[in-house]
Formats: sequence, C-alpha cells, structure tokens
Amino acid sequence: MRNALLLLVFILLLTSVSQAARSAMPSPSTGGGRVDAKAEFEAICRTLLASDEPFYGRASLLRLEGLLEASSQVPRDEARLRQQLGRELIEQGNPTEAIEIVGRALELLRSERSDSPDSPDSPDSEIRERLIATLALAHVQAAEDENCLQHHTAASCLLPISRDGLHPKPEHAKRAAELYLEHLELQPDNVVSAWLLNLMRMVSGEYPQGVPPKFRLPTDALESEAFLAPWPERSIDLGINTIDLAGGAIMDDFDGDGLLDLITSTSDHCDHVKAFRNDGSGGFEDVTELWGLDSQLGGLNIVHADYDNDGRLDLLILRGAWLFGHGRIRNSLLRNESGPDGIRFIDVTHRAGLAAPALPTQTAGWADYDGDGDLDLYVGSETLPTDDFRSLLYRNNGNGTFSDVTRAAGVANMRYAKAVTWGDYDNDGDPDLYVSNIGPNRLYRNNGDGTFDDVAVALGVTRPESRSFGSWFFDVDNDGDLDLFVANYEAQTDTVISAIFGVPTRGDHALLYRNDNGRFTEVSERMGLDHPTLPMGANYGDLDNDGWLDIYLGTGDPEFETLLPNKMYRNDAGRRFLDVTSAGRFGHLQKGHGVAFGDLDNDGDQDLFHQLGGFYPGDEYGNVLFENPGNDNHWITLRLVGRRANRFGVGARIEIRVTENDSHRSIYSTAGSGGTFGGSSFQQEIGLGGATEITEVIIVWPGSGTVQRFTEVEPDRIYRAIEGSPILELVTVPRIEWPPSRPVVGAH
Repeated sequence: MRNALLLLVFILLLTSVSQAARSAMPSPSTGGGRVDAKAEFEAICRTLLASDEPFYGRASLLRLEGLLEASSQVPRDEARLRQQLGRELIEQGNPTEAIEIVGRALELLRSERSDSPDSPDSPDSEIRERLIATLALAHVQAAEDENCLQHHTAASCLLPISRDGLHPKPEHAKRAAELYLEHLELQPDNVVSAWLLNLMRMVSGEYPQGVPPKFRLPTDALESEAFLAPWPERSIDLGINTIDLAGGAIMDDFDGDGLLDLITSTSDHCDHVKAFRNDGSGGFEDVTELWGLDSQLGGLNIVHADYDNDGRLDLLILRGAWLFGHGRIRNSLLRNESGPDGIRFIDVTHRAGLAAPALPTQTAGWADYDGDGDLDLYVGSETLPTDDFRSLLYRNNGNGTFSDVTRAAGVANMRYAKAVTWGDYDNDGDPDLYVSNIGPNRLYRNNGDGTFDDVAVALGVTRPESRSFGSWFFDVDNDGDLDLFVANYEAQTDTVISAIFGVPTRGDHALLYRNDNGRFTEVSERMGLDHPTLPMGANYGDLDNDGWLDIYLGTGDPEFETLLPNKMYRNDAGRRFLDVTSAGRFGHLQKGHGVAFGDLDNDGDQDLFHQLGGFYPGDEYGNVLFENPGNDNHWITLRLVGRRANRFGVGARIEIRVTENDSHRSIYSTAGSGGTFGGSSFQQEIGLGGATEITEVIIVWPGSGTVQRFTEVEPDRIYRAIEGSPILELVTVPRIEWPPSRPVVGAH
C-alpha cells in the first residue's frame, strides 16, 4: 500500500510545477460588478479534470491508458502498467474496469511465472503482491458501491456490523477476502490486509469463522469502555443522505424560524453546496436552489457567522486545500439576504474585499479580536516550499467590507495551516488565536492593541509539530478557563489498525493541553486519548447532557484502504475520556469530515450530523445523522442577542451555577460553533446533569465586557438572552417528531 499520507510527498513532487499550474487556472474577475459564480467555478472544474492534479485530475489515467495501448507486451512490464492503471481507475470511481484490467494482469503474470512464483526472491513476487492487493481493493470498492451506496441501509458501514449491515450482494466482499488471504501468504505481517480481510468477512456474514486465527481480529477488540444507549442513524428517514466527497457541515437556523437547518459543502469542484431546511414537521426540504447555493461549486470546508450583524447567518466557503499547485481558487463569502421567497445567499466576496489573494485553504475562524462589536476573520493558508503564502487576518470595517491587517498584526504564520481557532485562553477579555500547522503550531496572544505575539514555544503548545490537524479551545474540566485540543495526523493507517488489534504503537495521538491560569500541561495520556486515530473532521458536544464536553473524531485519509471507524469519546466528569464508539453505534467506516452537534428536533439534547466522503472522485458517500436517544439529565438552551457585542454573541463566556445532589457546581460554555471542521449551532445548548435547580446564569459579553446575572431560571427551557436586558426571555418551540425508521434501497 502506498503511504497513507501523501501530503508531504506531493508537496515535494509537485511544487516544481506549481507556477505552470497556476497560470493555467482560470482567473476570476476582481471587479466590483456582479460575478457569474457558476460559470467561474465550472471553468475551474474543467481545468482540474484535465490537469495532472493527483486527486481530481485525469491526466495520469489517460497517460496510463495510452501506455497500455502501446505496451511491448512483455508480461512483467504490462502487469506493472495494468496495476498502476487499476489503481487510477479505483480512485476515479471505476472499480469494475479495474477488476478486469488487473485480473488480466494476474493472468498474464501467472502464464509466464517461474517454477517458484511464491518465493520472496522471485522476480515476479513484488508485482504479483501489488496486483493482488490492487485487485482486492477494487473488489472492496465494488462491494461498497453495490451495497453501501446502491442498497444503502441505516446500518451500512457501521461497526460492529449488525445483521442489517450485511451486504445483500456479498460476492465482491467474498472475492476481496479470498484475495486478502492470498496477499497475506506473501505478506503475513501486513496488518492493513488483515484488517480488510476481517471487514470483508464481517459484511459477508463470515466473521469470525472465515478468518484464520492468526489474522483474526479479537471479537472484543471493538468493545466500548462505558455504556451509552445506541444512537439510531436517521439520514435516510429524513432525506438528507446526499452523496458527496469530503466537505464541511453546518447545523444552524439560517431562515430565522427557530429551527436548525443543515448545509454541507464538498471538495468535488464539479458539485455544489447543498442546503436542507428543517420543516418543523419531521422532515427536511432541499432548498439548495431556492437559497441560491447551486452556483457555489467545491469547498472542502464551510464556516458560518453573522459578519454584518443583521441577525441572519452568512456563509464562507473555503477552497483550494490539498490541490498542490492548483489550489489558488477564491473563497466565497455569501451574504444571507431576505427576499419575497424567503432567504437567498448572495456572493459578495469581491465586494467585501475577500476575493484576492486567492490562496489554498480549508480553515478559517471568526472572532471580534478588536472588541468593536463585529466579527473579524482569520483564514489559514497552505504554504508550499516554493510559495510563501501567508495566512490572512481581515479586520471587519463595519460596512460590509474587510481590510487585510495581517502584517500589522503579526499573524502571517507562513506555515501549512490545517486549522485555526479563537479563544481567550488567558481570560483577559480578548480572543487569542491558535493555528494548527503541518509544522510547529502557533499560539498568537492578543495584545489588545491590534497586534499579536506568538507564545506557543513559551507555553509548550507547538506539538504535534509534524502533522497537526483540527483543533479547538473548550473547557474540558469545567474550571472556568479554556483548554486546548489538537488532533494529530501523523499516524499511518497500519499504526491505527495495529492499535485496534491490540499491538502497542508509537505516540501519534491527539494532544490535550489543560489550562491552569494561562499555562498549559499536556494531559492526553492521563485523559485516555493516547492512542492513534488519524482524525480529519472533528468537533465536540455533550452526548448525555451531563455538562461535560465530549469529543467526536471523523477518521481517515485519502487512501481507499483507510476504512477506520470514526470515534466517540465521552468525558467522564473531567477525569478521563472513555471510548463509547461501539456502544453508541458511531463507528462509521467511511471517511469522516464535517461534524456538527445541535438539537435538531427540539427535545433538549444534541443530535449529531456528519458529512462523509473521501478526496478521490471514486470515494463518495452519504451524510449521516445520529439521533440522540435522550436520558433523564436536564439542560438549558440560550440564544444570545448582542447589542454592543456581535449579534450572535460569539466569544461570550457563560457560567451556569446549579444545585446537583445537594451540592453546588458551575458549568461553563463559550459561545461559538465548536471545532474547526464542522459548525455546530450558535445557540448554546448546555447540559445540566442531574441538577434540580439553576441558582444563577452569568454571561460575559465579548468586546463590550458587559456582565449580566440572571436568577429565577428554570431548567429544560430555551431562553433568549439580550445584551442589556434584565431578564431572560422564554422561547417556545414545538418538539419535532421524526418519522419511524424505515429501510430504503438506493441512496442516490
């Protein structure tokens, strides 16, 4: 198997062609007139498809097809060509043709092989091993296409595999398992092949008996560390399981009706953003075209905020990440405007001053860093060795436009940014900025005068220094200050699988920095997070309304072999995180990207929306929505309305003082959208555990510094908190009853 992380290899190999690639990319207009966004992005789609870009481009496929046609017919040489072409066909979404081409190569090789073909010293052994692995993978992909997509159920691809998750057409899975057994004869220590053998036997109903003991995954390997009631997967029932490649996800109220809607993006530069309006009657309406989002193609991530303080949530689509020399594609700032048919998103990127420079990115964060009452924007750029792309800090001018203040503020980063997050780690009243990089991370302390100082080295938060990924500030131990989570993307697929098999592994795991009065201590080992997971999309929420924030990690990398369960960790009262993946039925095998938490059905607990899909064109999948089954714990939801502060109170510090089991405790929350690869609702949904009484609610508003205290507040209610108002306003919303689960054949 090729290296599961091609990222740095691609950087080194492809930066030499970056100048030519950029010159070939269509250049959008920088004028102030109306932009034909769809035509602009369709041109980019065509350019990428025709390019040598390693994920989307078809140039390599066409080249290999031409070489095969002109092959000298030397069996070994032709076999190598067929193996490479087969891999390209899998990546481009044609496993059936890959099976034919690679199968023919094996036949050619076997017809000419020596008397000892299985010997490690045989000249054919290496290419034979590659052919078998590629052919097996093609059957895996064909099995997923035929079953998980074309005959999709709510149990598809969920570990542990249940009866409803078995493949109704198991032929490809069975053939893949046979080939992995053959591959393991050549490479008995290949844990990836052993893992995929077990998976194929699981989905065909032949596990554990169909796996030889020496390769068998222990039947208890996937057990959870604690109990959690199963969360049913409801995307099919609600009609939101649209098929996409990797992208972002947002859950929030975009049309102002008090109900949470869903919006997703996709890294497929030939496909568009999608929107689903919560109809309040147990379903969702596809409003992509109605809301004007069908013209917005591509976008590995998407973030939301009310940048113009008009009470309507706007969108920012981020583009160009991982395109290695082809990624100078502009982002899109979409203003949410009201019209006769409801809302509509208008592309104001050029007008706002955010269209240029167009730099490759997948990450951005909003905060009022200067305390003037509107949200400013930081965009993290992917800096290549030959291109000094700076990350960008845009100051909100308060009139719909932004000014680039990066150099004056001292936050250019000049590293390969994968995540940015804002948080007031030192409790001095202004937000600080953490940038997660491939390379040492940065923590920019806000000096309060428009400038920042990088204090990451001084505070010991530069790690992981090779490949960091998603990150966020949150109060993991409810002590009133912000701790820091940083995902680690250094692990290889075989490292993660070895850990699942119970084999000790090296320390490529997420890092959790506990905050103690502005100083940080790394506590991932004592908190139970010291094992490799390979996370991409990730976010946090409160699974059980106990008032302690839990973590969900969407796992994977671009490679097709990387079929790993996404992971859920329950916070055990700030003492430790417990793996509850299998218990809660969260262990989806498809590659996990945008993650959003929120109370979609107004029953007082947070549901979980997850956008799934890979990066190659052939690795698409549908969204999933896990419904919270609920429990007896209490909760409170606050909808913030800033007056001097920004409209949605982003950055507000909230303390809920409660009485629980005859003792007193405080539960803390910081207003925002959660992690850095997925946007949760801006309404603050706060679990209260077994609290029988709320003694006080304290809100410290960002920027203005206004402090409000409220008493006589009831649990299990939704309140509107208006800055400066002496009371919390009770909000009444209907509880939504979703339809019962039903099997659906066909996800397209």
